[in-house]
Amino acid sequence: MKKLILLLILPVMVAVYANAQTNQAAPVNPNAPVAKWDKMVNDFGDITLNIPKTAEFTLTNAGKEPLIISSAKASCGCTNLKYASEPILPGKSAVVSATYNAASQGVFTKTVTVITNADPNPIVLQIKGNVLPKQ
Repeated sequence: MKKLILLLILPVMVAVYANAQTNQAAPVNPNAPVAKWDKMVNDFGDITLNIPKTAEFTLTNAGKEPLIISSAKASCGCTNLKYASEPILPGKSAVVSATYNAASQGVFTKTVTVITNADPNPIVLQIKGNVLPKQ
């Protein structure tokens, strides 16, 4: 009887232990780069038709290893991007600039998706405003 109970409990204990091992968080690298943005949204307010406007988002590496921007993509072809291709050293900053062409009248909201080695999730920056006709 004791052997039967042991044989029934043992697989349950092994399953519980295995599940606990797989649910443990991966160790955090204390030296990893840390991305700190000066802002996440740039509101241009009212701008004039066909006069491009540029927003600058400053990214500072608050970590201990170089921060790398692996990609940055705008949500449409109406926004041109510039960003650092070189690693951002600890304590240093770089700028991601987004220039909106203002070719269409009306309210707009566009996004810039930035992928770095500081976070497994992409960061989404936003530019918005209202394009008015030329006067």
